[in-house]
Amino acid sequence: MIRTRFAPSPTGYLHIGSLRTALYAYLFARKHDGKFLLRIEDTDQGRFVEGSLENILESFAWTHVTIDEGVVLENGEIKQKGDKGPYIQSERLEIYQKYIKVLLEKNDAYHCFCSKERLDEMRKQQEENKLATGYDGHCRNLTKEEVDAKLENKESFVIRMKMPKEGVTVIDDMVRGRVEFQNKLIDDQVLIKADGFPTYHFAVVVDDHLMEISHAIRAEEWLASTPKHIVLYNMFGWETPKFAHLSLLINEKKQKLSKRHGDVSVIDYVKKGYLPEAFVNFIAFLGWNPGDDREFFTLEELEKEFDFAKVGKAAAVFNIEKLNWYNKQYIMKMSKEELAKRCESFFQEKSVDVSSFDLAKIVALEQGRANTLFEIVENTSFIFALPEYESSMLVWKKSDKETTKVNLQKTIEFLENITGEWTRENLESSMLTWIKEQGLGNGDVLWPMRVSLSGLQNSPGPLEIAGVLGKEETLTRMRQAVDKI
Repeated sequence: MIRTRFAPSPTGYLHIGSLRTALYAYLFARKHDGKFLLRIEDTDQGRFVEGSLENILESFAWTHVTIDEGVVLENGEIKQKGDKGPYIQSERLEIYQKYIKVLLEKNDAYHCFCSKERLDEMRKQQEENKLATGYDGHCRNLTKEEVDAKLENKESFVIRMKMPKEGVTVIDDMVRGRVEFQNKLIDDQVLIKADGFPTYHFAVVVDDHLMEISHAIRAEEWLASTPKHIVLYNMFGWETPKFAHLSLLINEKKQKLSKRHGDVSVIDYVKKGYLPEAFVNFIAFLGWNPGDDREFFTLEELEKEFDFAKVGKAAAVFNIEKLNWYNKQYIMKMSKEELAKRCESFFQEKSVDVSSFDLAKIVALEQGRANTLFEIVENTSFIFALPEYESSMLVWKKSDKETTKVNLQKTIEFLENITGEWTRENLESSMLTWIKEQGLGNGDVLWPMRVSLSGLQNSPGPLEIAGVLGKEETLTRMRQAVDKI
């Protein structure tokens, strides 16, 4: 069975690059009727950030990417499901100790007692002599008696793998094809740290094997470490999984995505009101395409279409304008009732009581204009409370305050006596005819009406707003405008 995994560290919010990695692993598993696992790699205890695990799981819930096995969020509680756990590395320390003993007994790993001062000096000398930096193997050939004596003296140590110094390690990568590494250029990686915790390089191999991971899908930053992992598999006599190393995500300035250059966590985009279906659709295209001109895919359609043969090697550009375009298309296709439902939490965050309003009508005002749900809420706030504005805003182009006041008063009188249902459509039909009969221009009437109803320089049209506000509130705001002038 195809089994893939995503294994984040709980050191912060879920990065959009990490989501892309997880999404591809999920889609590949789904396409082949396999399983997608979530494992938590928390062996670097010093970098643990409170609440980050919850955030990672909540981000997955938002995207509707389903975790089949591992660490999951159920009814607000963090749980582990599956028979190959624990799925949190800090709970697997006995397992790592068991397997490091195997390597020590086979002489494929060794104790290293080098101090931090010695390692720092070694690196300094290598850099000054323009040599490749890496461990020099100082403790590689200590005798058993020497090791036992140091252990007896309680000297601090790490355990390193004994990397072969000859030969070539080959990776047949699903994205990058054949990649070769000369073993002599790779240093002896630390496997167990001085605190007894495993490094990523050791734990990932042990965990992927025991959890029967068939395909390891990860970022290209791990490509250089992969020969160490393959050698470890060989030392244990284990079958190596297939590897796929995904390209970097970069911004439009060709820089690696980072907080300095903009939002990089999934939660940032949740808070801004991006739709999960639009976000996932956009993320899927950062490195993959279906090979034709189709741009819109549901998650279920992506599960059927995804193929690593169509994943590129080049860095993918995270283009916020493209994301906004995707989100706007999804917003426009949504029913106004569904859109209102999606916007509710954003109105609640602004402490806006929407209970006495037809929210579907309100959000429809911005449905064809806004890029995000947050923008819809921001841009319709005038419905609930008219903002302060300067009376000069009411004056249309070459008109003046007195003429504007007269036109507003005429419009009020017309609206007071208008017959029929108070809807945008009925208002539009009646008012445009009346404006023409009065010998006025549309701007002479509709501009001051729009400003009086919204208090804004830019807003939806006045007849749309009036249809939402209702007759009483419309007339109240227009009378206030007359008084303002």
